[in-house]
Amino acid sequence: MQKNFHTETKQIPGHVAIIMDGNGRWARNRGLPRIAGHRQGVESVTQVVDACARKGVRFLSLFAFSSENWGRPRHEVDALMTLLLEYLASQRQKMIDNRIRLQVIGDVSRMTESVQQAIADAVRETSEGDGLTLVLALSYGGRDEILRAVGRMLDQVSDGALDPASIDAETFAAHLDFPGMPAADLMIRTSGEMRLSNFLLWQAAYTELYFTDVLWPDFSLEELDRAFDHYYQRRRRFGLTDEQLGSDLNDDQPQETDH
Repeated sequence: MQKNFHTETKQIPGHVAIIMDGNGRWARNRGLPRIAGHRQGVESVTQVVDACARKGVRFLSLFAFSSENWGRPRHEVDALMTLLLEYLASQRQKMIDNRIRLQVIGDVSRMTESVQQAIADAVRETSEGDGLTLVLALSYGGRDEILRAVGRMLDQVSDGALDPASIDAETFAAHLDFPGMPAADLMIRTSGEMRLSNFLLWQAAYTELYFTDVLWPDFSLEELDRAFDHYYQRRRRFGLTDEQLGSDLNDDQPQETDH
């Protein structure tokens, strides 16, 4: 059972996850190369990170580069890696000043040594941050993460450090890419697509989903507030009943399924 759940719909979501979709379409609609959309998307990232830090969000996870994105044209992949390096260089001191901690999930071993080093440096230099934790999903796939967790547990079982009979949901979560990351409360996807696309499959079991037609480069702070407003209208039961939660539901309040 999920622990530390809340039913107060006005409580800021502790963990917001975003699938940042639509950069390519944004550029195509303007007759621009795809990288122009990705570059504009970085501006949206900066605004949303700042806003979530101000609002008191504790974790913000951004789907920045999927494991499937390696199949894109080489020049686009290279441009995305350059944008990542530029972002880390330009935002590192700001993150330190604002007590933002950076974490990365995914198989970064597929990236070049220079990119891996830049990521490691940024993670280390922001490690003392006690405000927002910014989680970048890079070379990431939810199924891959689950398989990596299984592999880590099997290694411990082989070494005699883990009893298979003791494995439960908590043990499994402790072997994911970032064990300290809580379940997602709110997941936002831009551009009108309505699917998870292999993002945070384990952590999104009870997340509230919000879909918008807005393309990511156009995702403004007003759009973020709109997503939060929708979240506030949800009732989160995590499979329990209103009676168990001591809720005072009436017919005018928003409803949620029992699952």
